[in-house]
Amino acid sequence: MAATPAPPATPPKPTWEPRKPDQPFPWLRPTIRIRLTLLYGGMFLIAGILLLSIIYLLAAQALRSGNEPLFKIVQFQSLKVTSNNCPGIATSDLSLAEFNDAISACMDHERKAALDNLLSRSLLALLGLAVIAFAFGYAMAGRVLSPLGRITRTARAVAGSDLSRRIELDGPDDELKELADTFDEMLERLQRAFTAQQRFVGNASHELRTPLAINRTLLEVHLSDPGAPVELQQLGKTLLATNERSEQLVEGLLLLARSDNQIIERKPVDLAEVAEQAVDQVRAEAEAKGVTIQGEQKPAVIQGNGVLLERIALNLVQNAVRYNVPEGGWVEVTTDVRHGQAVLVVTNTGPVVPAYEIDNLFEPFRRLRTERTGSDKGVGLGLSIVRSVARAHGGHIAAEPREGGGLLMRVTFPV
Repeated sequence: MAATPAPPATPPKPTWEPRKPDQPFPWLRPTIRIRLTLLYGGMFLIAGILLLSIIYLLAAQALRSGNEPLFKIVQFQSLKVTSNNCPGIATSDLSLAEFNDAISACMDHERKAALDNLLSRSLLALLGLAVIAFAFGYAMAGRVLSPLGRITRTARAVAGSDLSRRIELDGPDDELKELADTFDEMLERLQRAFTAQQRFVGNASHELRTPLAINRTLLEVHLSDPGAPVELQQLGKTLLATNERSEQLVEGLLLLARSDNQIIERKPVDLAEVAEQAVDQVRAEAEAKGVTIQGEQKPAVIQGNGVLLERIALNLVQNAVRYNVPEGGWVEVTTDVRHGQAVLVVTNTGPVVPAYEIDNLFEPFRRLRTERTGSDKGVGLGLSIVRSVARAHGGHIAAEPREGGGLLMRVTFPV
């Protein structure tokens, strides 16, 4: 019987990160100001070269047309001639034709010297004017593009969750002012949308937590009754576990919604301390599963929210312990500063993860080769929360499958 062909692999989903790594030489970036400066300076330089060429040709033509001697000496038996510029005519043994030819050669030499002098001085003047033109073009480009710089600064402030900022550009009603006004209108709508979202999150947290807390209290009260039948106690434990899972789901959703924005209030946080606290919280669970936690945590101080950063480390270490091999598994947690970035790396043994499944792991409620519900290892929001919190801190998370099974999770933050 022929084997059933395997389904085609799912292509990886495109990802977008709000921040790209800094270039090694930012001053080499082809900005609009640099391009406008090169355009203005280049146009002036081309025009100067053309003008200099025309002047040179006209001067050469004028000197050539007047190169013929105004007179010729027809007899010079008793004539004595001396010249500093044409020493060849000072000799006394020249014939009349040779004397006239020497005068013509001397005039040609003087004409060429004059043209060379004109060309060299003109090139020096053109070089000086080109420097002035490039400097003037750079200054004018900066003045013309100053509204764009204002728009960029406002956009960066908005990226830091300061949606109250507006450009409010003054000046003539041109394309730049139209762009700024359109951007202000978009910010107004975004602020209203985020305000409504925050209000909804607050209301949802109250409306969802209260009934779950009441259910948990009632179930705990019934379970504390020693005379309750065994069936009811088992049912109560099942309902209590389901209620606890619902509470975790609500907390995860609320944290995911709140961490989608940038962190406004930041304090110095050492990733090494955050990782150590996460390891201490998971160590008992790791020992129960026979998983060894190892690794060296070097100091890596960043600006951020300590509670959210601890959630990143805790979620990664918990996932590494829970999704591990049954026997002989290990988890390595390291922190360090590399290339100007603080790095948190969590590596673990575990099942083989296909490369095309990596992006799906960061989607909410997605797990590797499991259903969306019915898993006792979590609610499927751990890595989604990690990515959201990392982006809120201007960081980036990347996952790589290990040879032989397991994952390598690397989270980088700007120092």
